[in-house]
Amino acid sequence: MISRADVEHLGWLSRIELTGEEAEKFAEELDTILGYFKVLDSVDVDLQPLHHVLDLSNVFRDDEVRPSFSQNEALFNAKLRENGYFRAPRIL
Repeated sequence: MISRADVEHLGWLSRIELTGEEAEKFAEELDTILGYFKVLDSVDVDLQPLHHVLDLSNVFRDDEVRPSFSQNEALFNAKLRENGYFRAPRIL
């Protein structure tokens, strides 16, 4: 259990002025937080680590040829094109 004196000492170490009410409030809050850590300490962590929930690897679908745009259709709205390719403006 965190006491008010512990909180006041922590405040002194961190150069924070605390009133008596603040020290009491922080003592209760820190005690609650440390209680949560005690719950976490009780969790069984001696399990095989999981990278994914499902044990799947390299799940690929087969390549499938589907219709798409022709080169002219793909370049139809391009402002700049050259030799059948998109042309980007010069940067430098």
